[in-house]
Amino acid sequence: MKERSTGNTVLVVEGGGRGAALVDKYAQSNHVGKVIAVPGNDLMKLNTDKPVQIYPQLKTTSVKEIVYLCKQKDVDLVDVAEDRAVEAGLVDALIRKGISVVGPTRGAGRIEWDKAFARKLGFHLQLPQPGFDIYTRDELNFALTRMDLESNKPRFIKAAFLAGGKGAKAAKDRGEAKEKIIEVTKMKAGKVFLIEDWLEGDAGSQGEEFSLFVISDGEHYRVLGNAQDYKRENNFDEGENTGSMGCSSPTLLATPGLMKESKEIIGKVLAELKERGMPYEGVLYFGGMAINKIKGSDNFGYIYEQKPYVIEFNARWGDPEAQAILPGLKGDLFELGKAVSSGDISKVKIGHDKRVRVAVTGASKGYPREEEYRWAKGRQIFGLEEIKKMDGVKLYSGAIKEINGKYYAWGGRLFYIVAEGKDIVEARRMAYRAMSKISVEGNNLHYRKDIGWRDVERLNK
Repeated sequence: MKERSTGNTVLVVEGGGRGAALVDKYAQSNHVGKVIAVPGNDLMKLNTDKPVQIYPQLKTTSVKEIVYLCKQKDVDLVDVAEDRAVEAGLVDALIRKGISVVGPTRGAGRIEWDKAFARKLGFHLQLPQPGFDIYTRDELNFALTRMDLESNKPRFIKAAFLAGGKGAKAAKDRGEAKEKIIEVTKMKAGKVFLIEDWLEGDAGSQGEEFSLFVISDGEHYRVLGNAQDYKRENNFDEGENTGSMGCSSPTLLATPGLMKESKEIIGKVLAELKERGMPYEGVLYFGGMAINKIKGSDNFGYIYEQKPYVIEFNARWGDPEAQAILPGLKGDLFELGKAVSSGDISKVKIGHDKRVRVAVTGASKGYPREEEYRWAKGRQIFGLEEIKKMDGVKLYSGAIKEINGKYYAWGGRLFYIVAEGKDIVEARRMAYRAMSKISVEGNNLHYRKDIGWRDVERLNK
C-alpha cells in the first residue's frame, strides 16, 4: 500500500498559522514525502526539509481547482482545515471523486457555518447553553421593538453565518444591543441573527472560556487536546475582539470533571448528527464556558462547582490552538487522517507529551482594525531567523511575504511564537524571550504580554 511508503502527498487547505502547524506535523510523518498547501503562505516551509508547495492564486473555496489539483498531483490525503471551504462543500466534492479527506461534509459542518442551526440543535438535545432568539433581517424592526421591552442586561448579538470572526458583538445594555443588532444586520452574514443571553455563574460570578478538540470518524471520537484562548487585542483583556492574540495548552481550567461533562456534550452532538444522516468526520472544536454553580456552603461562604456551557462549535482546528496542541501530539497525523477517511480511528495511537505550550500572536500594529494595520503592510520583519536556533520554540507563519530572502508584513496576524515548558511559567518565559528577538520596521509589531496569565494565577494558588 502506498500509504505505508515514504512518498505520500498531503494537501492542507489553509493559509495561516493553523495551516503552517498542520504542514509541520504532516511533514514529520515517515509516510509523507511532500506537502501542498492551498493557498498556503511563504514561510510554511520553515519547519521542515521536505518539499512544501503553495498555491497562493487559489482560495480555500476554489472547489473545482482543488479537486483538479488533487488528481494532477496524485494527492493521497486532503486536510480541509478552513471554515469557508467546509461551507463551500469541498469535502463533499473530494469524497465524490474518491479522494481521502479529513474534514466534515457541508451538512455536518453546518454546526459552525449556521449558528442558528447549532443553537436549535443544542435546544433539541437540551445542552447547557445561553438563552437565545433568532431573527431574520426582515424582522429587524420587530427585534428592535422587542428589545425595548426586555430587561436592561448584557447580551451577545451574533450573525448566524460566517463573518471572518467579526460576527459576534458584545452589548453591555439594551441600548448598545440595539446598536449592535443594526450593525450585524448590515453584514452579509447577518441576514439571520441571534440575540443571546450573557452567561454568568451563580451569585454573579464570571465564567471562563476554554476549548476542547476531538477528532471523529463519524462513529468514534478521540480527544486531541484543550486550550484557553485570549481574544481581546490588549493586555488585561481590553480592546476589541480579534481572531486571537494567543493561547495556552493544556489549560489548568480543564479539570477532570469539566472535561468529563464536555465530552458528554460532544458525544451527544456527534450521535445526533449521525442520526440525522450527516456523520461528522474530522476535527471538532467545542468552544465552552466554565460556569460556577453553587453546590453548597460552609463557614467561609459558597462552595462552587464548574459546569461547561456551549458557546459554539467549529468544524475545524482553532487558530492558534492548533499551533499550541499539534506539536505535543504523539502519533502519526497521516495515519490518523487516513483512519478518519476510512471510517475507523479506534486502532490509531494518539498521545500527548505532557508539556505545556504557550502561543503568542505577533500582529501588525493596529490589528484587528484593517484601516489601521494596512499601514504596516510592506514593512520589513527582523529576527525571524533567530527563532530557529532556540530549543523548545517554534515559529508558525501567517501573513508574511518573503521577497529576495527578506520578510515583510502582509496582513493582520503575521506569525505565532509557540514555546514549551514543564509548566505555564516556563513556557511563557520561553515564548516572550523569543518574541523579544523580533521586530517590525517602524515599531509596527503588536503582541500581548500576558498570554497564559490565568493559568499562572491558578498555578500559584
